[in-house]
Amino acid sequence: MNTKLHAICDSQGRPLDLFVTAGQVSDYIGARALLNSLPKVDWLLGDRGYDADWFREALQDKGIRACIPGRKQRKTPVKYDKRRYKRRNRIEIMFGRLKDWRRVATRYDRCPKVFLSAIALAATVIYWL
Repeated sequence: MNTKLHAICDSQGRPLDLFVTAGQVSDYIGARALLNSLPKVDWLLGDRGYDADWFREALQDKGIRACIPGRKQRKTPVKYDKRRYKRRNRIEIMFGRLKDWRRVATRYDRCPKVFLSAIALAATVIYWL
């Protein structure tokens, strides 16, 4: 019953793509699943969970610059634009707006497909509001 929602959103905080994994699964799985559906953008903002060399290289191959802080246990620190990273609050606001829907916040659905469809419905409404 524990899940993790991975999402891509635009600069206005509107959800573009969603992916649900089990709660104990690493963030790398969600990053790999959403990598092919990334739109043409200049920057990608992500949290520390998405810090991986292979992910940074894949983004660089697509012409996308990563603004992802390095993990604390990383031996060589990664430079990132701290001022740009502060705009990541739009992503958190998007997740908060999704959780305004009681069905999404409390996860009544046992089946992941039904849960993802409820999230997709909420995301569609959020996108147009």
